Amino acid sequence: MRTVSADWVVPVEGPPIRDGAVAIEDGMIVGVGPAAELGYGARYRDAVILPGFVNAHSHLEYAVYGGFGDGLAFGPWIALHVERKGRIDLEDMRTIARFGAVECLRSGITAVGDCSFSGAAATACAEVGLRAIVYLEVFGSDPSPITERFVPMREQIADVLSETVRIGVSPHAPYTCSLDLYRACADLDLPVATHLAESDAETEFLRTGAGSWQAFAEMLVEPLGTTGIRALADESLLGSHVIAAHCVQVDEEEIELLAANDVAVAHCPRSNAVLGCGIAPLTALRAAGIRVCIATDSPASTPSFDMFDEMRAAIEGARARERRPDALTATDALELATLGGARALGLDAELGSLVPGKSADLTVLSLADTPFIPWEDPVTAAVLGGSPQHVVATLVSGEPRYEKGGKTWLELIDAARGVRGRLLSHADPTS
Repeated sequence: MRTVSADWVVPVEGPPIRDGAVAIEDGMIVGVGPAAELGYGARYRDAVILPGFVNAHSHLEYAVYGGFGDGLAFGPWIALHVERKGRIDLEDMRTIARFGAVECLRSGITAVGDCSFSGAAATACAEVGLRAIVYLEVFGSDPSPITERFVPMREQIADVLSETVRIGVSPHAPYTCSLDLYRACADLDLPVATHLAESDAETEFLRTGAGSWQAFAEMLVEPLGTTGIRALADESLLGSHVIAAHCVQVDEEEIELLAANDVAVAHCPRSNAVLGCGIAPLTALRAAGIRVCIATDSPASTPSFDMFDEMRAAIEGARARERRPDALTATDALELATLGGARALGLDAELGSLVPGKSADLTVLSLADTPFIPWEDPVTAAVLGGSPQHVVATLVSGEPRYEKGGKTWLELIDAARGVRGRLLSHADPTS
């Protein structure tokens, strides 16, 4: 047994522990309590030990897409990304995904629910030690993408799948996937991730086929005549195995449908804001008993995998929407980014809090160079003052996967920048 200790330990399931420690054995937490009782072990000063963040909605393969099409409407923005993605190959996508996985670890993220276009995210997570459910994306108007796309991707990554890197399926969205394809995905009996109710333009297109999305309708499936949530509920395609990203433009009935079917919701406030989609009704979603979490989405629509920025955006958005300073507290936000993410992925028995019997997935955060020393409340200090620059170490199953001042990943960073250059180039990538 070994221990790590700090000025504070924040279990999430339980009050903060001053001068606390976490005892680890065989990758599992075996004790959480005062360092005087468990031992000081590896001691971190001016620091707080948190559960590793669980980022339940990411796209690691878009880690270098930051700023592409900034300010464009949602439709042209998607079209630009599709066009640029066509300029790179699978090895390029693996390079990007490795960089994204390391960026997550640097932000204190120890587990992701990643929607993967190519399957490259699975290989990347296995290589760098990031825990993951990798949802392989499918698109289309009939079930054929299961055999033509999903099965080959699954076979391609079969050798990297494990208890740490698991597989799911992602029918992308109701505007890119028919109900037949959603049904075929459900028949796989795997965890499902999808995008729902992200924008007003999406809702208008799905209901009527009209609006700004008519301009690129050839990229989409036939409109449903209703919203995605209502259509999926009518076909009994919602359930506890589903996590839905965004849910910005949802009404009371749709919130009730999500709750009744125990669908988890990944709240991505920075992405929703940057793309001009709005502010999701977080308070109403939580009040309905939905398993809500805070997630980063991808740098294609947000600048980073920075969970600290995401928590602050969630707090600001909830308080602005509700016009109440208690609409979302720092304690609430931290829970949504840790245990909330684990619940959304169905992994809360294993992850998301510092409790004996769970995996020793930890984030060590220094606040020495912030205005939050001396301490008043370690949770507020961590949420409002934290950043990837202050993450000292990230442990997955008790093993350090990121340490500040350790491996610099310069080769990986250079390779990722090279791929970004190709994405920006108008030259034929095969020439």
